[in-house]
Amino acid sequence: MAELATIARPYAEALYQVAKKHDVKAWGQALDALSLVAQDADLRQFADNPKVTSEQVYAVITAAAKQDLAPELQNFLRAVIENSRLAALPAVVGQFHVLANAADGVADAQIFSAYPIEAAQLSDVVVTLEKRFGRKLEAHVSLEPSLIGGIRVVVGDEVLDTSVKARLERMKVALTA
Repeated sequence: MAELATIARPYAEALYQVAKKHDVKAWGQALDALSLVAQDADLRQFADNPKVTSEQVYAVITAAAKQDLAPELQNFLRAVIENSRLAALPAVVGQFHVLANAADGVADAQIFSAYPIEAAQLSDVVVTLEKRFGRKLEAHVSLEPSLIGGIRVVVGDEVLDTSVKARLERMKVALTA
């Protein structure tokens, strides 16, 4: 996985430098669509076929993404395809968002919850988490029923686990020690 991150970093930095001259948010949305398409295993198998041209792969990706791409993004996508870096595209997009968020003073917060969180509850949780982590957060919620209750929050390399599952694990360790 570190290899993909190493490959993705220069692409993401170059993309971000160009996106700063335009609309970073719109570029992020277009890149998200491209990343979603690039994650498809059938598409990557198609792209790896030696009988398929780069232009054919480009046409399939742009049609599937259903996005109007800026000329710079078109050039970027062509470069990724021609250099056989399609597998790294999701990592590039992830690093692009990290750069964009860092410039805005925002960090991504992945919130795992056993149950769906309503919008009002989520905003209260985000306010509390922003105080806890000391920065503005952009929350992404994922359901994880195995937590039983509570939430687990991942912000960068920091983890805050208030789930019932984690509490039970701590109790188990304390009782067996």
